[in-house]
This record gives sequence, C-alpha cells and structure tokens, in this order.
Amino acid sequence: MTDELRFRPLQAADLDALYAVELASFSHPWSREAYAHELTENALARYFGCFAGGALVAFAGCWLIVDEAHITNVAVAPAWRRRGLGEWMLRRLFVSLQAAGAASFTLEVRAANQPAIRLYQKLGFRCCGRRRGYYDDPPDDALILWRGGTQQQQEEE
Repeated sequence: MTDELRFRPLQAADLDALYAVELASFSHPWSREAYAHELTENALARYFGCFAGGALVAFAGCWLIVDEAHITNVAVAPAWRRRGLGEWMLRRLFVSLQAAGAASFTLEVRAANQPAIRLYQKLGFRCCGRRRGYYDDPPDDALILWRGGTQQQQEEE
C-alpha cells in the first residue's frame, strides 16, 4: 500500500480536497473557513496530507506551540479506512514535527472511539485526563492523551 502513497505538507490549493475528506469523516466538521484560516493565516498550524494517485485520501493537522504539538485533526477518507493509513500518517507526522522541534504531542479523542484510542496507545500515547461533555452529537467525553517529552526517543520510519 505505502508504495503508492505520497506524504506532503498541505497548501491553500488543497483546501477543497481537505474539506471533502473532513465532511466525509466527522458528524460536526470544522468549517471550510476554519481550514482556510489554518492553511493560510495560522502561523502555528501544520497540516499534512496523504495522496494516492494525486488525490488526497487522508490528512492530519496540528498546532506547533514551542516544543508541543497539539494534534487537531486526523481524517482518512472512508474508502481508505482500515488499511493502516492512520498509523502511517501519524508516524510521518511525528517525524516531520520532531524535525521542526516538537518534543511532545497531545490530542483529544472521543472516549467511545476505541479503534482510535487503541491506535494512539500503540503509538505511545497515554491518557492524562478527561474533558466531560466535550463532544456533542453524539454526546461524549474527550480523553486527553499525551505522547513524548524527554523520555520519548526520536520516531523512526
């Protein structure tokens, strides 16, 4: 699978493709305007895409704040799910962000999203807290996960 995939930073020209994956992935998607801001105006934002045959099939975004990367979004197009693409993307994201100075990573995940939680645990994330009522439609808590810091070794491809 990975021979046909290309990982690269996203640009403003990728907005329509990014938003199509977003709409197919979340019950409450971010707005197109929010992503336009992330890609063009937010100096902290870093977004990366996975392309197959020139089409965006997955993306991940974060805010790099000094040496902490707050992962804001990870989405895989429905036709590309359950192939290990989320893990593949995140491993490349870690390498890219560590090269940019990130020493630790954090994110929120729905408490009921067991497949995502298992993936994040496999990648070294640990639960460090809970945000009650964070999500709606359907209502759910968010688990706060952290990975890294001084004890985390550099991610290898």
